[in-house]
Amino acid sequence: MAPLKSLERDYPLIDSTFQNFCASHGIFTVEDFLIHDLYLLAVLAEQHNNSEKLKQGITQVLSIIESRCRPWLNGLELLDDVEQNKHALSTGCERIDAFLQGGIREGYLTELVGPSSCGKTQVCLQTASNVARKYSGRVMYFDSGNSFSSKRIVEFVSQMSDPANNQANRTIQQVMKSIVCHSIFDIFTLLDLLHQLKNSLRSQMGCQVRMLIIDSISSLISPVLGGSGAHGHALMVTAGFLLKELAHENNLAVLVTNHMVAGEVGVSKPALGESWKNIPHVRLLLSRDHVTNISSMSILKHPCLATGKSAEFVIRRGP
Repeated sequence: MAPLKSLERDYPLIDSTFQNFCASHGIFTVEDFLIHDLYLLAVLAEQHNNSEKLKQGITQVLSIIESRCRPWLNGLELLDDVEQNKHALSTGCERIDAFLQGGIREGYLTELVGPSSCGKTQVCLQTASNVARKYSGRVMYFDSGNSFSSKRIVEFVSQMSDPANNQANRTIQQVMKSIVCHSIFDIFTLLDLLHQLKNSLRSQMGCQVRMLIIDSISSLISPVLGGSGAHGHALMVTAGFLLKELAHENNLAVLVTNHMVAGEVGVSKPALGESWKNIPHVRLLLSRDHVTNISSMSILKHPCLATGKSAEFVIRRGP
């Protein structure tokens, strides 16, 4: 989350006095500012000797936020953006690619939800392997459950490579260098890394990033959702909209995984609740028959494909 202190250098009104006033009311970042009752904040500012300056600071922060909002686009501009920039990245599984009309789409936040051991991580690893092998640019892989497997990446690359190709080892090395893995275990580290990535992409430093994978996002968010406070909910929404912003502004394909929890009358449902349900552009439900090893993917939400549509496939195991 962007701290208010980061604005101080360019905006003198957001000085230490203003920051201390905000901090006394639990406001440390721009995101905290947005979810606070601004009318109440203005009333509280009235009680201070330098109330006018504090209210000017509130207005200053609001104007900064407004100036950084994206301009409105008409339908033709949005269509051009989709056709020119929002391409699909192949997952490496022909059945999944055909089902999704090409694969995981750039510019979208795609969520893969399913019960434990249904193959979510395997889909992520295969997708990361294929994107790193087939496209220029890096794959950022945020691992929250110690489930990232370099060995499995090598297996996938070997399966997708021509056995007669003498360059197989070079391809494996290139793929492994193109996948940047971070182990993260809390929502605050995730938000920090997302802001670092946002700044890096904005400044065009380093290699192009084609895909961001978070396996799993629910294990990072669920621990802060307990209790009756709104702070955990605000963190979840902040993470979700930051991911969507990264995807849209940088034509980045974002893939996250989510687990299942018990719902009404024993029926499982995706974790993170109703508020999160509306954040991803695409929601895909994954299941697997552990006897036949056949996986099934169905659409819970998609801007282009019919809800309820499904397909079966098999994730190839290693040699």
